[in-house]
Formats: sequence, C-alpha cells, structure tokens
Amino acid sequence: MKIAVIGTGYVGLVTGTCFAETGYIVTCVDIDEEKVKKLQSGIVTIYEPGLEVLFERNIQQGRLKFTTDLAEGIQGAKVIFLALPTPPGEDGSADLKYILQVAEQLGPLLEDYTVVVDKSTVPVGTAELVRERIARHAKVEFDVVSNPEFLREGVAVEDFMKPERVVVGTRSERARKIMEQLYAPMVRQGNPILFMDERSAEMTKYAANAFLATKITFMNEIANLCERVGANVDDVRRGIGTDSRIGKRFLFAGIGYGGSCFPKDVQALAKTAEENDYDFRILKAVMQVNQEQKTKLIPALKEFFGGSLQGKRIAVWGLSFKPYTDDIREAPALENIKILLQEGATVKAYDPEAMENVKKVLGNQIEYAESPYGALVNADALMIMTEWPVFRTPDFEVVGRLLKHKVIFDGRNLYEPYQMAELGFHYVSVGRTKVTQPEIQA
Repeated sequence: MKIAVIGTGYVGLVTGTCFAETGYIVTCVDIDEEKVKKLQSGIVTIYEPGLEVLFERNIQQGRLKFTTDLAEGIQGAKVIFLALPTPPGEDGSADLKYILQVAEQLGPLLEDYTVVVDKSTVPVGTAELVRERIARHAKVEFDVVSNPEFLREGVAVEDFMKPERVVVGTRSERARKIMEQLYAPMVRQGNPILFMDERSAEMTKYAANAFLATKITFMNEIANLCERVGANVDDVRRGIGTDSRIGKRFLFAGIGYGGSCFPKDVQALAKTAEENDYDFRILKAVMQVNQEQKTKLIPALKEFFGGSLQGKRIAVWGLSFKPYTDDIREAPALENIKILLQEGATVKAYDPEAMENVKKVLGNQIEYAESPYGALVNADALMIMTEWPVFRTPDFEVVGRLLKHKVIFDGRNLYEPYQMAELGFHYVSVGRTKVTQPEIQA
C-alpha cells in the first residue's frame, strides 16, 4: 500500500517514518524546500529518540521519500494523511487554514478512491469541513477519516509502533476496512482499534489531553497547598498514586506543563465550549493555574536576593518543555528566562538538545554552556527547569564549588530536601519543605 503524508513536522515525520518501517511505501510532502532538501539528504529535522535509525534505514531501502510537489507526493496513494499545523489563533481557537488549503488542492488531484485522514489535532467538525473542501473539485469518490495521534514526545516511535489504542473516526465501511488493514501491523499484540464517528474521534483527542493537563494542574495545586500546611507533595503523590482509580502517572508536581499539545489543545477545547455556549470552568482554571505555576519560583528567588535580581548571574539547567525532546514550545524555561532578563539578571543555560532552538528565539540575550557544569561557573544560583536524566545525579561537590552560593531552585523536584540539607545547600522545590542554610548570605 502506498501512503502520502502531508506535512513533515513532528507528527508527520514520525508517522511517515514508522509506516515505512512496517513495509508501506511512504512519500512525505512539505512546502518548506530547505527542510525537504535536508530530509532527502538523510538529515532528521527533529530530535526524537529512536527515529533516526528508522529514518535512515527506510530512506536507504526506498520506502521513504520526500517532495515539495503535492501532485507527485500523492500519486498512487491509497491513504493521504494530513499532518499539518493547527496553531492557536488570537482567540484561542485552532487555526485550520493550512489543512483547508491543502484539502482544496487535493480535490482535482485525486485519481481514484482515496482515504484522506486528519492526523492533526483538529476541532470537532473538521472532518466535515475537509470533506466539503475536497468535494468542491473532486471527480472521484473519497472518504475523510479522523485518526488523532497520541504521541508522547520522547517516546513517540514506541507509541506509534505499539499504540495503547488507535482511534479511527469514520462512518464509511470502505474506509474502515482500509484503516484496519493499515494499522494491523501495530496492533498484533491485541491493543484495540476503536472505531467511532468522526466527531467523537476529534473530541477524544481533546478530551485526553485536557484530562491529563487537568491532572498535572491539580497536583500542582496540591503542591502549592502542601507548602502552606507543611506537607510533602511527594508523599501525597505516592499516597494517592497507588489508588488504581487515580494511577501513578501525571502526578509529579513542578512548574507546569508546556509543549505543542497540552497548552494549545486545552485552549482550543475551551474555545469550542465557548462557541457552543458552554462554560467549561475546569479548563479555564487549568489554564490560569498552569500559567501562574510556570514562574512560581521567581518570587522565592527574588526574596532570597533581597528583592532584586539586578546584576545576578543565574544558571539554568533545561530549556525544552520536557526531557528527550528539543521542543521549546510553551516551555516554562523560556518564560522564566525572560523574567530574569527583565529583572536585570544575566543567564547562562545548558540543555542536551534544545539550545539551537532557543538560540533562534533568544539569540545572544543569554549565554549557552557546553556542559551542565559550564553553566554554573560564577553563577549566584542554579534554576532547574527540565528533568533531563543528566541533571539527576550531579557531583554536588563540584556544583557547590562552581556556584558563588550553594543555592538551587528546583522546578522539577529532582533532589530530596533532606539530602540537600546534609550537603549544605539552600534548596527550594515545589510542594516540599524549603531547605535554608543560615550561613548562606546572598
């Protein structure tokens, strides 16, 4: 079976590469000529563990190709995936212009029955809009299917190749059989393909991300309360996470969620509710709390330095919104850095993968270190923004020697407070007792 994937962003590239790995012939299409040239020459344009090996293998074996020519890319394709960006508009709604533009272009290009699949995260009712745009100029039969992605950055290859479930929205028996055949290699272990109508599939994606964002935000609210009553949020997390009704995942307190999905999708679902005259109060609270949570360490940092950060040098560990990715979209680190700069501080940062992307945004407004320890030299304090494994077990003797003050503000709760007390650090984390050292003077 031949497949076309329109869009070579995160979702499109993972989708195309993984389908090629299962033996399908895949052509990925993108209008970005520079990006396509890189992909054609074997350069992976995103960082995703495990992707590069599959990418290189399938290019070499001729199953994975790239082009800027839409007509060429979809020729002979039985299934066309739309993996295009849906950025938030000024009002919070998902912007469908890229999807609808391509849909209109597809109509006259279809030569035989084709299944067109919305892989992008799209609002309820999008499949109908795409169908209408294609139908304006189509001369052959086609179906539009909703097939939302549930990829976690950092483990996206595994998620695609061994999905917990595949959601397919279609009322066409013909399209259903093709999608069943398409995903058969991925569900051999018995995980389900869940068929439903298109609108329910579209809602499923938003509901999943909104629920997970709510779970994270609820735990951050608990953490904030723990700080006031003297409880330890880690103990609370373990206490509730063993309840099978709640589960252990997405209960880690910190400085909020970021990335390409949760912020955008929660906002879009809230906008959908508003457009349908429903006041989705929980989502409004989730967005407000998460925004405030991202920079909750800044007031404590300023307090430590007597109310001013002017002239202070701050080391930052972690720039991506989560580990195992170079994605900096809605990353808490960026918001904290912008405030630090506004307050007159200087910043030197280190991240294993995301520094090149940050340079495109901040340029030389901050310094970039070649190693975690390189960021610490002569810094007045360390702020931890991303829970990369490399930050979990540093040599604290070296850390204390390089910093001007043994001061750590940890937005990801990487270390145990009792350990930091024994090591002589002033240590502030989220939802746990603050460790103070009287002899440390800022």
